[in-house]
Amino acid sequence: MTRTLTQEELDRYDRDGYLVITDAVPQDRLQAVIQETERMCAEAYQVTAGTDMLDLDPSHTPDKPRIRRIKSHHEHSDFFADFVAEPLIMEILAPLMPSGIRVHNTKINMKSAEVGESVEWHQDWAFYPHTNDDVLAVGIYLDDCTEENGPMFVVPGSHKGPTYDHHEHGYFCGAIDPDAIKDEIAKAVPLMGPAGTLTIHHARLLHGSAFNRSGRSRRFLLQAYAAADAWPLADLKGGLDGFNEKIVHGEPTLTPRVVPAPIRIPLPLRPSAVVGSIYSNQSILENRFFDDVVEQERKQAAET
Repeated sequence: MTRTLTQEELDRYDRDGYLVITDAVPQDRLQAVIQETERMCAEAYQVTAGTDMLDLDPSHTPDKPRIRRIKSHHEHSDFFADFVAEPLIMEILAPLMPSGIRVHNTKINMKSAEVGESVEWHQDWAFYPHTNDDVLAVGIYLDDCTEENGPMFVVPGSHKGPTYDHHEHGYFCGAIDPDAIKDEIAKAVPLMGPAGTLTIHHARLLHGSAFNRSGRSRRFLLQAYAAADAWPLADLKGGLDGFNEKIVHGEPTLTPRVVPAPIRIPLPLRPSAVVGSIYSNQSILENRFFDDVVEQERKQAAET
């Protein structure tokens, strides 16, 4: 079963830059997603360091796996290769991207109980600017999400504001100095709901999430999409054929649609950063917003 967005939801997305939909994902599809996620996580019992698929917490050991993120899940699983074009997602996104839909990236943030790391304030747009900003991310909570287990916070309406600096010491770090957005942070709201809740947030929307201090996990599947006529400005990996293969709804185009939008390029990269890890990128941000005292103590204990 699928559903489409109502006019009220379309207007709210335009105004606020996000939606929370609790009735979008049927239980059978949710359980299939959870089952495949757990199958992929089983690899952590065999490795001592991160892989192309797994971003591991510093405290990880094969005996006590600690996964921060499954990276690019659609590239490592036949199930998720199909799920990026899941009809229930396509029907919801179609009115927001009438030119067609291209998958941009995917991930599953694990937020394990009592060790789930925070993600500092940022805008996805800073990581991957395009010729137009019909770019967004769909999220599905695989666990009940409450204020205690690290929900994603967003700033309503911030997708219509500036693109903030995401650099530290001259390097792109994928995070914003919270002093630069104090007034915005004061407006932030958490996106919460039972397992199966679907969220949509605009690529320019300010968002972040706190450390999971609860005894419950908060697994969050995220799939980012761009309109078919939105072309990336920072890179075009895989050439034109590879770019066109990412279309999951509609047809490719050689006519990018260009609209005025504040752009920053996510370069230069820090030489020592782990490619594809927002946690590694954000680690150099000195003025952090989320209270990660427990996390820092845990990291120091792991290093010793």
